Amino acid sequence: MNSSPSLPPASRGTSAWLKPLLFVLVAAIGLYYVKWSPYYLKSFVAADKHSIGASILANAPTAPWSAALDYAGVYFLAIWKAAVLGVLLGSLVQVLVPRDWLLRVFGQAGLGSTLRGGLFALPGMMCSCCAAPVVAGMRRQQVSVGAALAFWIANPVLNPATLVFMGFVLGWDFAALRVVAGVLLVVGVSLIAQRVAQADALPQAALDAVSAAGDLPAEDGRPFLLRWGAKLWQLFWTTMPVYLVAVLALGAARVWLFPQVDAAMGNSLGWIVALAVVGTLFVIPTAAEIPIVQSMLSLGMGVGPAVALLMTLPSISLPSLLMLRQSFTPKVLTTVTLLTMAIGAASGLVAVVLL
Repeated sequence: MNSSPSLPPASRGTSAWLKPLLFVLVAAIGLYYVKWSPYYLKSFVAADKHSIGASILANAPTAPWSAALDYAGVYFLAIWKAAVLGVLLGSLVQVLVPRDWLLRVFGQAGLGSTLRGGLFALPGMMCSCCAAPVVAGMRRQQVSVGAALAFWIANPVLNPATLVFMGFVLGWDFAALRVVAGVLLVVGVSLIAQRVAQADALPQAALDAVSAAGDLPAEDGRPFLLRWGAKLWQLFWTTMPVYLVAVLALGAARVWLFPQVDAAMGNSLGWIVALAVVGTLFVIPTAAEIPIVQSMLSLGMGVGPAVALLMTLPSISLPSLLMLRQSFTPKVLTTVTLLTMAIGAASGLVAVVLL
């Protein structure tokens, strides 16, 4: 009876590293092209002109359908490269990175795993919607709720490039407040949501078993390209159509969501809470909150509502929540949404006192 030839131990060890290295290479090249190089150049513009462009909310049509098409066109033109990269990385993380590696780093339901999720997000610098497909891929590999949420929220909130732009455009006091409140948002919300999802956490015995056994074998023996193609299509189909529809809906709704700004929009609690809610649900490209807030401050908006928007606009959004509807339970997503609104409003109140 003939047995199939097996790789020698040294070859198996080399093969185990090739796929993860390929993932890192794809991620590095993609992020350099989409994020690192453009943001490096934009930092000089921010330092020189104290601006990174016009507000994406400026000159909105008054008719909802026109507003929807206008906003969707501007928005997708700004983010399409990052969205493609997000889907690509979200599919590749499922077929190139060994599951036991992911579980060792991000599988525990605790503070350490959550902190690592936030730290690994920092080079990504993606908006919440572009990071969502990567998070969906991580969750399909059974990464813990806390680590996946920290990765998702830290991408836009603690984006190093955005913080630099913010310092040059709005002032370093705004950037410092964003860092402090951002860390609280990333770590605090993720840990609380992890506790809410404890019933869905991967048992420690399962983590130990996967770690001891090494990565799981190919799920059905198909060639790599076929397995990757299946993951890519599944991820695209479950995230992108609802993303497009939600962006169009919010583009139309901006006619009512963002009223005309004037000096009457001071630092009242009502405006702070209202804009924290709107900012949590609305969708913007990476760093677009900076020109939005800069424009609104110049028109007379109080610093409290402005900071509420500065915290919540990038954090999460209705489209990104819908994109992750199969990755987290409704209870977890509701918890994240309400806590984001609360921290945004609290940040606005703190800004009234400190800024």
